[in-house]
Amino acid sequence: MKKVVKIIVGVFLGLIILLGIALGGFIYKVKNGFPVSYETEAPQITFPAHKPAILLFSKTTGFRHGASIEASKPVIKALAEKNNWFVYETEEGGVFNPAQLARFSTVIFNNSTGEVINDEQKRALEQYVENGGSLMGIHGAGDDSHHWDWYEQNLLGAKFSHHPINPQFQAAEILLDPQKDSLFSRLPQKWSNADEWYVFFENPRKKGFNIIYTINGETINPSGNILFMTSKNFGMGKDHPVAWYKQMGKGKTFYTSMGHNETAWQNENFVKLIEAGLQWTCQ
Repeated sequence: MKKVVKIIVGVFLGLIILLGIALGGFIYKVKNGFPVSYETEAPQITFPAHKPAILLFSKTTGFRHGASIEASKPVIKALAEKNNWFVYETEEGGVFNPAQLARFSTVIFNNSTGEVINDEQKRALEQYVENGGSLMGIHGAGDDSHHWDWYEQNLLGAKFSHHPINPQFQAAEILLDPQKDSLFSRLPQKWSNADEWYVFFENPRKKGFNIIYTINGETINPSGNILFMTSKNFGMGKDHPVAWYKQMGKGKTFYTSMGHNETAWQNENFVKLIEAGLQWTCQ
């Protein structure tokens, strides 16, 4: 009997250890991404004449929002046809070289997570924006797995903390902020959607970013506490931005924390936001 009890206890402890290892590995991947090799070979791209070019970059080394990434591609291609844009879609980082980046009006980090390009490629993207290019980030592009100060300061204007856990997805009213730019002032004043609402330590409004949409953060449960993590029980308060933009010298940046899953791309109001953002960055 004692032997049976020992076996049961041993199996139970083994399962606990395996669960701990799996959870630890998942948390590490979410926060850092798993190391991968970086692509450095420049691709062959034929740029059509007289069309603003958009680089749709969906590489991930951290958590992969696969359903949202796949749902985004036909939507952005349809917007490109409508607006006479050219879209080059890739998950290969070799395109991040000065010569080819200079041909794009906008680079989209499409739910890109983790460190997806090397240091030289990061510098090339920084110089591209500083010289007049545009960078757009969608949802996962704003988590804390990138470890890139310039990116955090100039695209996000805030450091990611967490997202709600219970429940992970919550419905909220999305409210248009008073707008200076006519492209965004034509967006719907109010609409509803359920998403995974990112919580940041700072409000990008305080860093000079122009807020497009907010939610009332007091209407959701923002707690990200889980198991041994008990310090993530706060939100951003009533003024909780979910989409913003900024003129960065000669360049432009645009970010929305919405877009966790494929349902966002089925929402016409979210698509209108992305279209307005691209119209602004491609000007």
